[in-house]
Amino acid sequence: MYKKFLTILLTLILPFMAISAQDVIKVQVPNLVAADEQFTVTFIIEGEHAPSSFSWEPGSDFQLVWGPQKGSNTSISIINGKRTKSSQTSYSYILMPKSKGKFQLATATATVKGKTIRSNTATIEVVSGSGSTGQSSQSSQQNSQSATSTGDVSGEDLFLRLSLSRSSVVVGEPITAVLKLYQRTNIAGFEDAKFPTFNGFWSQEMQAPTNIEFQRENLNDAIYNAAVLRSWVIIPQQAGDVQIDPAELVCLVNVKVRSSSRSIFDSFFEDDYRTVRKRVSTNKQTVHVSALPAGAPASFGGGVGSYTMSARLSKDSLKAHDAASLFVTVSGRGNVSLIDAPKVSFPPDFEVYDVKAVENTDKSNGKTSGSKTFEYPFIPRSHGEFTIDPVTYSYYDVNARKYVTLSTEAMTISVGRGTENSATDAQNTIVSSVNRKAVRDLGSDIRYIATGSQSFSRTGSFFIASPLFFVLLALIFIVSVAAYFLLRSIESRRADVVGTRNRGANKMARKRLSAAGEFLEKNLTTAFYEELHKALSGYVSDKLNIDLADMSADNIAASLASASVPESLVKEFGSLMEACEFARYAPDSGHDAMEEHYQSALNLISSIDSSMKRKPSSAKVLVPLLFMSLMTMNANANDATNDALWQSGIESYAEGKYQEASEAWLQIYSSGESSADLLYNIGNAFFKQEEYGKAVLWYERALKLDPSHKDARFNLEFASSFVQDDIESVPEFFMASWGKKCRSLMSSGYWAVLFLIFLAITLALALLYLLSSSVALRKMGFFGGIVALILSVLCLSSSISQWKDASATDRAVVMVPVSSVKSAPGAGTAKDLFILHEGSTLKIIENVGSWCNIEISDGRQGWIPEADIEII
Repeated sequence: MYKKFLTILLTLILPFMAISAQDVIKVQVPNLVAADEQFTVTFIIEGEHAPSSFSWEPGSDFQLVWGPQKGSNTSISIINGKRTKSSQTSYSYILMPKSKGKFQLATATATVKGKTIRSNTATIEVVSGSGSTGQSSQSSQQNSQSATSTGDVSGEDLFLRLSLSRSSVVVGEPITAVLKLYQRTNIAGFEDAKFPTFNGFWSQEMQAPTNIEFQRENLNDAIYNAAVLRSWVIIPQQAGDVQIDPAELVCLVNVKVRSSSRSIFDSFFEDDYRTVRKRVSTNKQTVHVSALPAGAPASFGGGVGSYTMSARLSKDSLKAHDAASLFVTVSGRGNVSLIDAPKVSFPPDFEVYDVKAVENTDKSNGKTSGSKTFEYPFIPRSHGEFTIDPVTYSYYDVNARKYVTLSTEAMTISVGRGTENSATDAQNTIVSSVNRKAVRDLGSDIRYIATGSQSFSRTGSFFIASPLFFVLLALIFIVSVAAYFLLRSIESRRADVVGTRNRGANKMARKRLSAAGEFLEKNLTTAFYEELHKALSGYVSDKLNIDLADMSADNIAASLASASVPESLVKEFGSLMEACEFARYAPDSGHDAMEEHYQSALNLISSIDSSMKRKPSSAKVLVPLLFMSLMTMNANANDATNDALWQSGIESYAEGKYQEASEAWLQIYSSGESSADLLYNIGNAFFKQEEYGKAVLWYERALKLDPSHKDARFNLEFASSFVQDDIESVPEFFMASWGKKCRSLMSSGYWAVLFLIFLAITLALALLYLLSSSVALRKMGFFGGIVALILSVLCLSSSISQWKDASATDRAVVMVPVSSVKSAPGAGTAKDLFILHEGSTLKIIENVGSWCNIEISDGRQGWIPEADIEII
């Protein structure tokens, strides 16, 4: 029940949750450079806002050649009236390594909207091989120019290489083969590619890129542009030295050609290029393959590597001639694709069908790890208890260099009596792992009682009508109003420039006094008194909102006096200001006088600030918000007794003592406590006593308290099949039927909780609409608030509707074996209209004395004695 409630709650709330992207710093830097190569490091900051500051140092491992170069761009898009802004800022540096090795770049920091973000770390490998600049580049150009005369390209600048993960293996051990092209030339295209055939190996292609992408790679302390052309997983199938044929490829290389003319105008023209065809090939590779050792177990299935095995049955209890399957899974690392199915010994009277295999390998790991599942479909032809012997499977462990045998536990199958029809169907139908049964067999009994611990509540009490509900409702409005005035106060405080200066006066003065203290330590008299004078005059200007142009001794004294500053402090402040002005133009004061003036300024500012803060502003008085804790409803002193009765009823029901179980649970109900599970269990106890009328009554009461109780609804339908009367219901309007189904998804209490949640969301979005300065946020607050308000109203109406339905007394159940429905109240002259039997439900229209005017679901009406029915 609670899982269903959480699922519905998340489904309703998730559309209103927004996820905001965070600004990050991306790093673009080559992972491999030469010792004499200059390279570029670029930091990119993407997000809605541009950074206000950026900081990065190259460190001691690299020399800063140039930078930083800042670049930025901003884009704004409007889609369906929604405005989206994105900003990108980049900082580029050109560095040069100071030595060889692997180095880690220092992280960069930036400030975006007051928040500090950092870049990820990046590692750079520096090798002695030449990069794309410097003398090596010139040498490479000379090699390319010399190629034009010979029609060939150096084998050091362009070659093909086939790499094997291992060259000495045993039969069946996987090898990863990667074909790469290495180049330091200008390649324009490829022709006549010929790949190895891998004779003597089982091979499977892992990677065959259509677009050749080159990446820098360190080979023998030199930098090459390398690209993967193909990769395979190959598994040797024979022992001995097995050769792999070379791979070949024709590369079209552009080489620079200088004009042979010696005209004086040749230097004004660029060099020309010529395409040269260069055939490259790999060397022959030899793999030493050892045979598997002799003495392989009978259960050896060709596996080479390291494996585990598990087995399970699709069902361990079925009927004769029904189909089932045994699943055996071998998983691990090795030649997973070539594993044979383990041998399984089924009982003699089992009909076994062809084995199906499903392979699941890890492509990122070269398809040498994963699992292979074998399905063994079977059909038992007779009933009884059968045992499938343990499944064994052996493989060769390449690490331990020995055969290892895996084994599962024996599996027991209980086979009941079947029918000949199912046997015929099984012979005419392809085997399926699904146990096909008639739908009617699934409802052969009612569902079991609820056994979990219970939290009982007063009979007839509902959260929607409880004092706690109204307290929480009032609290939500109080918190919303308080939040509104608090946010307005904060906004007004931010807009008050004068107040901001006033509040920051002390901080600014102490900052300037700190600077004056530094000049005091250096014995710089003029600078000290200038900074001290700025601190005193600036403090008064900020604190009393006096313009610097109006700063005079009289104005300062008058303003301080009006601010309730003691006269002694006012005179002391004026004297200190005069001393500062005198010392600025006649700096003859000694260090001791400067120290005395500095301490006097510190004490004076603190004293004035304290005297001006003696009266708190009425606008700053904090109004505390009282949060109520939800107390556990241990309502009465009978909780321990009710818990004991609940457990006693469960134990009696499990032992088949259904009357004792119903008596124990009815004692709880008679004490004024109830729950949907309690009413459901009482219905189950009466059903087991074959009192179907009472069972229907208590199932109906459980559903009245909690319409979402699936077990009670199922058992009600099952118990209704034992009621003698089969009354057709008049179809109701589809909208009314749909509304009832929606309301029955949860109980009244859960709908009330959802109402409070959506109401809180509505008020929060209303505050967003009223207080936000962003047009987009105001739109979100307006439309989101409307949607949340509609949902809250629907939840409230569902809760109230269920509360009213549960409180209504207009439905009843016939409790006598047979009851005659009359045409009028009284047994005298009234005519019998129809007969109702025990367990039939009806609607009460009105009461006259001891008679009730009732209506059944097909629309017929009549009068029935009140003693023959019981209100739900």
